[in-house]
Amino acid sequence: MAKKADKKADKGEKRGDKKADKKADKKARKARRGGGKSGPRLLDGDTADLLRVKRGFDLDAVDPGSTPGFSGDKTDGQAQLDAGTAELAELQERLFAASTGGAADSVLLVLQGMDTAGKGGIVRHVVGAVDPQGVALTAFKAPTAAELRHSFLWRVRRELPAAGLIGVFDRSHYEDVLVHRVRKLSPLEVIGQRYDQINTFEQKVAAAGTRIVKVMLHISADEQETRLAERLERPDKYWKYRPRDLDDRALWPAFQRAYQIALDRTSTELAPWYVVPADRKWYARLAVQHLLLETLRGIDPQWPAADFDVEQEQKRLAGL
Repeated sequence: MAKKADKKADKGEKRGDKKADKKADKKARKARRGGGKSGPRLLDGDTADLLRVKRGFDLDAVDPGSTPGFSGDKTDGQAQLDAGTAELAELQERLFAASTGGAADSVLLVLQGMDTAGKGGIVRHVVGAVDPQGVALTAFKAPTAAELRHSFLWRVRRELPAAGLIGVFDRSHYEDVLVHRVRKLSPLEVIGQRYDQINTFEQKVAAAGTRIVKVMLHISADEQETRLAERLERPDKYWKYRPRDLDDRALWPAFQRAYQIALDRTSTELAPWYVVPADRKWYARLAVQHLLLETLRGIDPQWPAADFDVEQEQKRLAGL
């Protein structure tokens, strides 16, 4: 029985991935036919700029099934993701090591997106590739009664990564301008003030040594339907399904509008937003890994020098 269930689960997984990948793979093959012997274009230093939210950005113009900066297919993407894992792990270790020598640098990755957009997959397949001791993960839920007695940023401030860590927010303070706007949980005047409060808050966080990378995983309504259907078809996915997911889905246009406003109001020089097309899971993971790599390369953390006499310690060791 267990084998039968496993086969059914595998079949469902493949069916979902196949539908999500088919269209872009066709585009990738076409792109490669015109690329000669050079092969597919891989993500490079220009990719972050392609994904970054700038003045005049239009969320509706972004194809959730596209792969900006990348002309390869899923196999190419997985190969680049695998290739980047070792560097990401080393940079994270260097970041942590540098903090023991007094460096104040840290990284905060903020993940936002509609249900099923793939936030959990990013945590597992990208951030999960580094030493867990160097990661601080916070999955923000609805605020508790105690948290509601404070400013909406109070609980967020308490979870900021310490020096040397990569902090990950699975959802974040942006719920207080996204969900609150769509569901009218706060007056529009209050929500309008929160954008400015967020900008001021993030500016102070960045000034203290934290590089902020804010990612909106942009999934299409069609792809979300496929992923929700999969959760309802597979017993091993039931735990991920929440009936209220359909309530949010019914408000899809309002959420897209709320995201557009938030992106316009809070993508700043020190805390930019990146919109990552997420219909293709492999691309979203690769793009987020690339953004983290670019951020850590920019920090360029160094191994701290020894605070002891290395030669003397080597002699002591040899004499034991």
